Amino acid sequence: MQNRGLIKFFAIIFALVCVYQLSFTFVANSIANDAKSFANGDTKKELRYLDSIGKQKVYLGHTYKEVVDNQINKGLDLEGGINVILQISVKQILEGLANNTKNPAFNKALADAKANQQGNQDYIDAFFVAANNSNLKLADVDVFGNRNLDDVIKFDMTNKQVEPIIKQKVLESVESAFEVLRKRIDQFGVTQPNIQLLGNSGRILVELPGAKDVDRIKKLLQGTAQLEFWETYKIEEVGQFLLAADELLKKTEVTAKVAPVKTSGIDSLLTDKKDTTAAALSPFLGKMLAPAQQGAPHIATFSTKDTAVINGYLKRADVKALLPSNLSYAKFVWGKTTEKNPDITDLYVLKGSRDNVAPLSGGVIVDAKDTFDQFGKPAVSMQMNGNGSKKWEQITGAVSQQGNAIAIVLDNIVYSAPGVSKGAITGGQSEISGNFTIEETKDLANILRAGKLPAAAEIVQSDVVGPSLGKEAINSGMLSFVIGFGLVLLWMVVYYGKSGFYANLALLVNILFIFGALASFGAVLTLPGIAGIVLTIGMAVDANVIIFERAKEELDNGRSVQEATDYAFTWKGALSSIVDANVTTAITAIILLVFGTGPIKGFATTLLIGIITSVFTAVFVTRMILDWSLSRNESLTFSTSLTKEWFKNLNIDFLGKKKIAYAISAVLVVFSIFSLTTKGLNQGVDFVGGRTYQVRFDKAVSAPDVATDLVKVFGSAEAKVYGNDNQLKITTKYKVDEEGAGVDKEVNEKLFNALKKNLPSSLTYDQFVNSYEGKQYGIMQASKVSGTISKDIKTNSLWAVLGSLFVVFIYLMISFRRWQFGFAAVVAVAHDVLIVLGIFSFFYTYLPFNMEIDQAFIAAILTVIGYSLNDTVIVFDRVREFLDYNSSPDFKGLVNKALNTTLSRTINTSATTLVVLIAIFIFGGETIRGFVFAILVGILVGTYSSLFIATPVMNDTIGEKEGRKMAEFKKEV
Repeated sequence: MQNRGLIKFFAIIFALVCVYQLSFTFVANSIANDAKSFANGDTKKELRYLDSIGKQKVYLGHTYKEVVDNQINKGLDLEGGINVILQISVKQILEGLANNTKNPAFNKALADAKANQQGNQDYIDAFFVAANNSNLKLADVDVFGNRNLDDVIKFDMTNKQVEPIIKQKVLESVESAFEVLRKRIDQFGVTQPNIQLLGNSGRILVELPGAKDVDRIKKLLQGTAQLEFWETYKIEEVGQFLLAADELLKKTEVTAKVAPVKTSGIDSLLTDKKDTTAAALSPFLGKMLAPAQQGAPHIATFSTKDTAVINGYLKRADVKALLPSNLSYAKFVWGKTTEKNPDITDLYVLKGSRDNVAPLSGGVIVDAKDTFDQFGKPAVSMQMNGNGSKKWEQITGAVSQQGNAIAIVLDNIVYSAPGVSKGAITGGQSEISGNFTIEETKDLANILRAGKLPAAAEIVQSDVVGPSLGKEAINSGMLSFVIGFGLVLLWMVVYYGKSGFYANLALLVNILFIFGALASFGAVLTLPGIAGIVLTIGMAVDANVIIFERAKEELDNGRSVQEATDYAFTWKGALSSIVDANVTTAITAIILLVFGTGPIKGFATTLLIGIITSVFTAVFVTRMILDWSLSRNESLTFSTSLTKEWFKNLNIDFLGKKKIAYAISAVLVVFSIFSLTTKGLNQGVDFVGGRTYQVRFDKAVSAPDVATDLVKVFGSAEAKVYGNDNQLKITTKYKVDEEGAGVDKEVNEKLFNALKKNLPSSLTYDQFVNSYEGKQYGIMQASKVSGTISKDIKTNSLWAVLGSLFVVFIYLMISFRRWQFGFAAVVAVAHDVLIVLGIFSFFYTYLPFNMEIDQAFIAAILTVIGYSLNDTVIVFDRVREFLDYNSSPDFKGLVNKALNTTLSRTINTSATTLVVLIAIFIFGGETIRGFVFAILVGILVGTYSSLFIATPVMNDTIGEKEGRKMAEFKKEV
């Protein structure tokens, strides 16, 4: 009684804590709704309102920001936003540590490392292998034994001694990148951002719920913030070179007719004037939209579409040879495009040096803030440290005398190039001005304050979800939750009567505990997470079913209601079965938690929390309610007049039908293997790499016609109806492994142009790409997975499945003290997985919903493994119990009896879980339908295999002779 009182006290305290934690979510949602009403659809106004009350105390002494931090975190699929995995370039870090050496063996090792990288092998390990294979001495002075590292690396060190030092240096650089990104994100102002290092892979996960401007976010994350200050050349200083280069190119390039170039500027500046008609039809000058006027910091304006061609010309060895000695180290750099004129850009020529290092870099910047220049236009002001101030004074003084300009270059793009007309600038104060928007100056100041990344950060995986889609997901998820939960509650009352009603009360407490735990632990609720909760409800019923069925058996054996109830809650009664069944499911949830990412990790989290709370509420809360009922002398029969005789006195010879079952399973397995080897699986971009877009139109569209238009643009693309006929899922591998935010923008623009004729004429590119509240058309969700990370995902998924099978085998072998139990369970589970794979392989071209093999599918497979094991373990547990009590010397009869006595539990649990899953399948939304279908099929097959595969295999491997010995041994004991 004392222990019961303690548990009751703990349950009440936990319930109160959950209510308190959940109250933050209700308050935050209420304030957010007030902000929406106040803003009346103006997103920026809404954000400004919420920012303004961030530090105000709004609830129990907590500020609004604290309230938001304590609410349930919604995942991107519910909230909308951006999820990316950034790969910090370890190659660039190594190049920096080696002081950008020209050592050919070192650079070859870098190239070989990328080419030969195996599976989940880190790039740095692949580099060490390549270096050792080529006998490269890492401690050489022109490798890592340079002056930057001479305090830790000595010339006489072996490669084995150098390797851990370099690994540590790389790790420090990645951690530095992590801190830089964290500062940028913190200052960006996104609610509840999540940023974390992913092991030692050099990858960083960034989740920004609610973020809407896709291109802006990607630019913020990927910019290295390499700020440099360079002196510029004027048109009159490079004009002769341009003309000479143009004459050379005329001899080697075939030039199409172009419009005559405006030559007034170049005519007035060049001392040796050439034939302008020839220039107009030339490969180089003919592409100029306008040459610069005298004194301008740039030399000409070009179309952005021609920049790649111009770059190619300027990199040619024969063109470079034309540079006069005073221009031999010149750098050609493009300027920043503007929002008003995104299709044109200026070309600058910077005064380089032999070592290609800028006279002054951004490392001297100690502060930066967005401001406005003397003309009232957005700008960024910067403050330098002491050394920077002195250098800045020298540079500006020299430039002022020469009449040139200083180019302010960020990540190899000229942002502005102001002249210096009033002599040297003292104090280290400078300003970047130009054609900026207010958002651009905020982001630029943010980036400069946070500092530069030690190496490029490239997006290798991304997922963008619009808030409208998130809202739809919440509605569909909650609808499936309510329907599934309602059906389970109804069935429990229909089947178990008053005790079923009490179990429902425990289920309600369970829901409170699950959501309270999610809020308390800061876990993220996702759409698969909601599915996990609904599935947990179905599985939570299982523990109550086991208890009630056991109590019914004891009542039939002549015990009183109190005695039957007490016995059902003992270890020999139902507890051992409940623990074994839930431990096997928990194992798969833990493996999902370790190997999964994003929504899958959310599913695993809720499933794991649900397992713990379900066991607690079934074992303790249900017990407290039943004890309360019995103390009031209420009559509990654990059945109703309708269901009282169901499943009683069954004597089905399951083992006698094993040959039929084996034959059916053999046909299904052979069918699955045949389909898998001939037709294969519909692998999603998670496993093969690529880009996917969920695009919604204002009317029904033809998927084949759209696919034809996309192939013209991307070379290879697929378009499939996704849910409704006005929505398509578009997949392409176009430039998926090319790096840079500019590439993603280029792909988005091509997609927009290819689909434009099917979209509303008023829809702009920004509306098509970016997310906003109430969005009806355009990209609703976008994902990108590079080829490199897709291999890792596939490898991790394989290990997750195999690892779960191995761990479960070990657990069951230890728990049941015989390897045959673990072996039989694993055989049955492998049978289930193979059949699910076969069904997905054969039917993916026929069924009208997404049946891709992706991370969500792997989560479904692991869930099937857990559920199938749950069923099997219940039967095995009953076999073990019968052996303990030696109810029959006939091992085969004993096994059959175990199957018959647990059949009501098997059918009840499977039925309630299937009802829940069918509700999710119908009402849960398109994005989760394939995932739920896999679990549905798996549970049907798993229930069958528990009865007709796992137990017969266990019986056959033990054998009748050995089984008789086991029974006789128990009898003697």
